[in-house]
Amino acid sequence: MSTPVTREVGSSTHVARAARGGMLNLAAAAVAGLSSFALAAIATNGQSQSSAGVFFVSTSLFLLATNVGQLGVNTGVIYFLARSRSAGRLRNAPVYMRMGLTPVVVVGVCIAVAMWVWAGDLADLMTKGETNPDLVTSIRSLAPFVPLAAVLNVALAGTRGFGTMRASATVDQLGRNLLQLALAATAVFVAPTLMAAFWGVAYLPMAVVAWLWWRSMCRRAVDGQPPDVGYRPRRAFWAFSLPRGLAGIAQVAMSRLDVILVGSIAGIGPAAVYAATSRFLSLGLLANGAISTAVQPLLGESLARHDIQTTRDLYQKATSWLVIGAWPVYLTLMVFAPTVLGVFGNGYEDGRPVLTLLALAMLIGTGCGMVSMVLMMAGKTSWNLANVLLALGVNLGLDLWLIPKWGIMGAATGWLASILLANLVPLVQVVSVFDVHPFGRSTLLSMSLAGACTGLLPWLISLRLGQGAGPMAIAVGSGIALYVVVLWRWRKATGLSELLVAVRRRPATG
Repeated sequence: MSTPVTREVGSSTHVARAARGGMLNLAAAAVAGLSSFALAAIATNGQSQSSAGVFFVSTSLFLLATNVGQLGVNTGVIYFLARSRSAGRLRNAPVYMRMGLTPVVVVGVCIAVAMWVWAGDLADLMTKGETNPDLVTSIRSLAPFVPLAAVLNVALAGTRGFGTMRASATVDQLGRNLLQLALAATAVFVAPTLMAAFWGVAYLPMAVVAWLWWRSMCRRAVDGQPPDVGYRPRRAFWAFSLPRGLAGIAQVAMSRLDVILVGSIAGIGPAAVYAATSRFLSLGLLANGAISTAVQPLLGESLARHDIQTTRDLYQKATSWLVIGAWPVYLTLMVFAPTVLGVFGNGYEDGRPVLTLLALAMLIGTGCGMVSMVLMMAGKTSWNLANVLLALGVNLGLDLWLIPKWGIMGAATGWLASILLANLVPLVQVVSVFDVHPFGRSTLLSMSLAGACTGLLPWLISLRLGQGAGPMAIAVGSGIALYVVVLWRWRKATGLSELLVAVRRRPATG
């Protein structure tokens, strides 16, 4: 048994590693999130609401298809490589990649063929049965990039399994997003009907770069050592990955199927409004994706050693960092929803209640931290699958019931319910089974500071000055200025100091 001192040192080192990886990802994710938001602004301002709807619906279908084809392999690769690294057996790394990538590519090709052949039928389903030639063209133009997106995601998962966030930050968050933004902006002036196709082209060079990066890292990690003779852990690999794959499909369905259902039930115009409005949430997800990606392999290592103290520290500090980064965005969106929706031009003001409701949902979800990831890295992928399927079932049920009555607000209500279920149910599980939870002193303090400085203060200012760009600038500027001061004052208590130290120096290795 480790002594208390050893546990404390191990926990501190893991938190520092998570902080350093999280800051790297946060910087890249900031660019990625802003690029995604700018892409939505270009799509809505550069063309009609119907054309913007075609772009949003077709890309939502593409991302859903891509996730279906991954089969959970990306999480499986991270999980098994993290455990191999913890046990000093990285010579088996190529086995995991070959085991997962081959079926992923085959399934991706099959999905691409299906999208091409049945593009017309899919377009009819997603537009209330009204034939839309532009949507058919967009679906077919995106089909060839499905297997390439799978290669990109799995190869980058392999690099994260080796404990580095650099490849994902550079290739995916920076390279792919910026290239997609540039290509989509070009398409608006050159060929607006091919905007989705231009967007998809970015997957080709990024997939090649990701694969070469993985190959280089794998050669260095293996260092010429052959895999263990006869080592083929197919049953264990797929027993872990397939439930995660189904859960991943359900998770993407909750965030992307809403757009498709709105287009199918309410029309392509409302789908554009709903998709553009919900795109604001990507700004708040910057911290979530960045910190989660950095912490995931470290959680796998600590749980592999049954080190509950380190797991708890990682979970609580990471949740505090998520709150610090995400809550100001969601609170600002709630207070100034009418003002921020003006970015998309005329016709998008109907998204105000949707934006307010979804921002509230994301406040709650962020406050629970990366609870599903804790469950998965503990090997409970079947539990996670059950949780996500429950949330998806409720989401779909409410969508089908409420969208015909309430339109995009019905879709937002379904998403709210699914977010609450997807976070609160696994939270009860990790607390009761593993005795870990996100609500440490650092998390509660971060919530209080964010709520007071970036929520309450701007809201009071808005009551006095009203809506508009000027009042928003004054309110948000004042809130952020105060927020920076109080965060610096309580930087140790919130865990922010560890995040800042990790930026300036590498954590000590054992």
